[in-house]
Amino acid sequence: QVQLVESGGGLVQAGGSLRLSCAASGDRFSITTMGWYRQAAGKQRELVTTITRGGSTNYADSVKGRFTISRDNAKSTVYLQMNSLKPEDTAVYYCNAQLFWGRDFWGQGTQVTVSS
Repeated sequence: QVQLVESGGGLVQAGGSLRLSCAASGDRFSITTMGWYRQAAGKQRELVTTITRGGSTNYADSVKGRFTISRDNAKSTVYLQMNSLKPEDTAVYYCNAQLFWGRDFWGQGTQVTVSS
């Protein structure tokens, strides 16, 4: 089992920045890829970005150049630096952790609201 606790969401004006954090506990040494997903009201959950244990990253086209994911393996924590935020970035952001044996886990979500 893995527990994920997110923090750092909030309300920001368009063009501003926020930094999300996600700390893993439990069977954290089994974690391979970690990532962030988001779900806006009335929409399906979508991938934002992922990062492997080795540091390889993947970003949705909509956030490339604005968001940066990073990871501290020693702390089992992943970060999402979000710059140049837009109103369309408003969503609940969820942390995800994939384990090497196939299962994945989700955090409780943190609300990000970008006002225009």
